[in-house]
Amino acid sequence: MLIAVVPDPGGRGGVLAELTPGGRPRHAADLAAAIAERETADQPRWVWSSTADIYPALLRDGVRVARCHDLELAEALLSGHAGRWGEPRGVAAALARMRGLPVPPDRLRPEAEPPGFAQVALFDAVPAAAVGIQDLIAVYEEQARRIAALESPGRFRMLVAAESAGALIAVEMGRAGLPWRADVHDQLLRELLGPPQPVGPPRRLAELTAEINAAFGTRGLHPDSPAEVVKAFHRAGIDVPNTRRWVLGRVDHPAVAPLLEFKELYRIWTAHGWAWCDAWVRDGRFRPEYVPGGVVSGRWATRGGGALQVPKVVRRAVIADPGWRFVVADAGQLEPRVLAAVSGDARLARAAAAGDLYAALATDSFDGDRGKAKLALLGAMYGQTGGDAVPALAVLRRHYPTAFEYVEAAARTGEAGGLVRSWLGRTCPPASRAGQDAGLDPPDEAAPPPGRARGRFTRNFVIQATAAEWALVLLATLRTALEGTAAELVLFVHDEVVVHCPAEQAEAVVAAVHECALTAGRLLFGATTVRFPLDVSVVGAYSDAK
Repeated sequence: MLIAVVPDPGGRGGVLAELTPGGRPRHAADLAAAIAERETADQPRWVWSSTADIYPALLRDGVRVARCHDLELAEALLSGHAGRWGEPRGVAAALARMRGLPVPPDRLRPEAEPPGFAQVALFDAVPAAAVGIQDLIAVYEEQARRIAALESPGRFRMLVAAESAGALIAVEMGRAGLPWRADVHDQLLRELLGPPQPVGPPRRLAELTAEINAAFGTRGLHPDSPAEVVKAFHRAGIDVPNTRRWVLGRVDHPAVAPLLEFKELYRIWTAHGWAWCDAWVRDGRFRPEYVPGGVVSGRWATRGGGALQVPKVVRRAVIADPGWRFVVADAGQLEPRVLAAVSGDARLARAAAAGDLYAALATDSFDGDRGKAKLALLGAMYGQTGGDAVPALAVLRRHYPTAFEYVEAAARTGEAGGLVRSWLGRTCPPASRAGQDAGLDPPDEAAPPPGRARGRFTRNFVIQATAAEWALVLLATLRTALEGTAAELVLFVHDEVVVHCPAEQAEAVVAAVHECALTAGRLLFGATTVRFPLDVSVVGAYSDAK
């Protein structure tokens, strides 16, 4: 059953309508109560404009829903598939396109405010010029028609369902929060940086600044300024293009060691230091705002708080509640296994049936050299074509031609300016919008020419975007499996899921995670021999996970 929902701007009420021939819109004075009643009775799929706008208010009223269709997320996916990546995706924009009218821009979402700031009232995040229920239904029906006309409508429906489920989970995780001990955070910052200072950087950063200036024979150099550091190296007779870690690691100069330490500690101080903790941690929880599909590959982003870039050392402050544990599940070797599944390469799929894909690959084709096997497979997916990768890639091409050709074809399409898609149908942006890479280039090559850069982007996109889909389906199925328990999803970073649960439920959660990984593989790829094993840890502190 499908039920469309349009909240009243600024109020508690709203309009609901079943998407059936006889379904009539009706106004509910208390929309949250009406949704809760229908959720209990029918567990429908709710059709609404934006989960990020509507669901937080429902959760604040204690209403949790099982399924939804997020029109904005679906519109973005459909526009991308049609080659119009990045166009306005709001319901008003979709309506305008349907009617041949000028398309209004999307409403800009502000940067998330840290907890403790004024909270919005029920549904007041909905734009004042909200569309009516019939308009909402019209957009949904048009989306359903466009999906049905695609080459693989079943896969795309799964993508929309997973993206919409991810939106629900994102709001729920933001409300639950990640357990965070401010006292432990303060202690580790003092160990790393020294005590906080009333003005200026902490003691250790000041000491490193002095060491760096002494190494360069300068006074007043600011190590946090890449331009100043590059000039200082130039004066020392060393030309560096930038101050990235992998560039500085190749330089023989006494300033390098303190510079690298400064960069790491400065990033911790500015991104996750005392000011960050004061702003973002409340009542023992860190509550960021997650953005599903915030990266072009479908990976998540955050709006404020930097939840997906917490340094490993800072994770020591992420400690489970007394009597509770974290179940941390990480999908090792996910992207190579995805390549085996999507390419249809039978020989690579046999290797991917093993617990250690690289070891199986080494035994099969690389004379037992696991390092060369890994280099070859990663080189093929990321477009690494120089150095030690050359002979390893030749072996991969000869022994696994179908898999090799799969990524090569994606690269050729990209170099020619074409579009490529994930397994379920997420489409990469056109060449003019591809500055936001789907993955990271290997750091040991010079930047490729523009055509090759586009090819490198598209060859990785087809794998990384599909890996993001597998992880999202895992997350959605795990959410369902945890219903009725006290366990809560508290963090999702690319291919890692963190569940916070009572200690006595940890064993059941571990079993559920493994089962959901199997289910995700079957849902996406059918009866494949490729395995998607998880490294699962049950820990009291996030930093103790494998």
